[in-house]
Amino acid sequence: MVSLSTWCRYIVHKLDYSFSLSWKSYKKGQISDRELKDAIWKNLFQGKLTYLHWNKGEPMAPTIGEQGSTLLVRKIPAAVPTRVFVGDVVVLKDPDNSDNYLVRRLAATEGYEMVSKDEKDEPFVLEKDQCWVLADNEKLKPKEAKDSRLFGPVTMSDIVGRVIYCLRTAVDHGPVQNSHSSMRRDSPVLEVELDVDEMVKNHKA
Repeated sequence: MVSLSTWCRYIVHKLDYSFSLSWKSYKKGQISDRELKDAIWKNLFQGKLTYLHWNKGEPMAPTIGEQGSTLLVRKIPAAVPTRVFVGDVVVLKDPDNSDNYLVRRLAATEGYEMVSKDEKDEPFVLEKDQCWVLADNEKLKPKEAKDSRLFGPVTMSDIVGRVIYCLRTAVDHGPVQNSHSSMRRDSPVLEVELDVDEMVKNHKA
């Protein structure tokens, strides 16, 4: 049973998401001044803050199963430093193919100085709206891991969500270890929207 305080925190998150999504459409010229208010209310009462995403492969092992996992992903309408944090497991557009999505851990954001283990490489600072993502599996080489060591910095706008729960099998599942700030913010969303039975039903493995 979800407590009243959790529901209140959840509604605040929903309102924030609805406003952000509607404002984004307004700034792009997709909706007018008059339609903005209606869009906020529509987004507030329709849909969820999460969606299910299937992911397979070695790069994020052991956080995500190599044989494939069903992930509960919290939608991020605008990936800014106040919404996603270093340490978060994020879903982002594949820099090589925008129709595909990668799951990687956010390792650095704008202002961070990046220093290579290879002394031949010059250090550099991530510019505004840039971020650096890495695979969790440290055994893999950059080409196998397919992360920022291979394709370099990516823009924050390429991030579409944060992974908050992982189901590897029907009996092996649990919350994903993200930054402390994100886990605190995501707790009411997880409590209200997590449906393990639905995840099991949609599991492909």
